[in-house]
Amino acid sequence: MNLVVDANILFSALIKDNLTARLLFDERFTFYTPEYILEEFARHEKDILEKTHRSKPDFIEIMKILKELIIVFPKEYYREFMAEAEKICPDKDDTMYFALAIKLKCGIWSNDKKLKEQEKVRVYSTQEILLIA
Repeated sequence: MNLVVDANILFSALIKDNLTARLLFDERFTFYTPEYILEEFARHEKDILEKTHRSKPDFIEIMKILKELIIVFPKEYYREFMAEAEKICPDKDDTMYFALAIKLKCGIWSNDKKLKEQEKVRVYSTQEILLIA
């Protein structure tokens, strides 16, 4: 199954070794994300390090692993779908996830309930992913 994964899912996987982290390694799924997420991680690196109690080298290693598990797309790849995504996305901060999902014709993995307030793109919570897995 193909899914666009949002930043909160990846933050959750980084903060603690939990079901979310294990699902990212499940070979039945292929995960995608906009490259914007790399900027998000860089901006929140200090917070992530504090919450995870990990060292900077550990953080770098985890980021390297995530980049191997998740296919990252530049904005140019899904730019043509941004206008459509802006119309349907309930949270403007998440428009790029919707644009990428529309481009790839797949769902989004997010625990943000607000994102389900539209009918164009299927949004799966972690609990729903567990039922599939």
